[in-house]
Amino acid sequence: MFVFPAKNQTATQQSSDEAACYGWAKSQTGIDPMNIKPPEASQPSQQQAASSGGGERARGAVGGAALGAAGGAIGGNAGKGAAIGAATGVVAGGVAKRRGQKEAAAEQQQQAAAADQQAQAAIAQQKATYNKAFSACMEGKGYTVK
Repeated sequence: MFVFPAKNQTATQQSSDEAACYGWAKSQTGIDPMNIKPPEASQPSQQQAASSGGGERARGAVGGAALGAAGGAIGGNAGKGAAIGAATGVVAGGVAKRRGQKEAAAEQQQQAAAADQQAQAAIAQQKATYNKAFSACMEGKGYTVK
């Protein structure tokens, strides 16, 4: 922002007027341009973070055992089929768990980027509001503000 002394005000007078308008704009808007902070963002709870993506191996083992038992029964050895199916299910469950963790990490990264954009937009809005009030004050004192 540029302030021009349109009525030939001295540099001392301009400094005094800028200080007065700084205080006035700050009191009118509640915004201190030297200390603008973004609004508080809500953080996901620890419980939500801990509860996401659990139990895939156990579910895989159970499902694999059931399929393996059925396949083993057809082949004449349900127990062996269940054991093979359970082992396969554990591996598949581990793969699913890792995939879920990667997806959760990517989602968390996207949310952090969105929160950062929102914070930057909030800061820009606060600066614009303060600048509007400061400009109004300075223009009232005979300055041109751009």
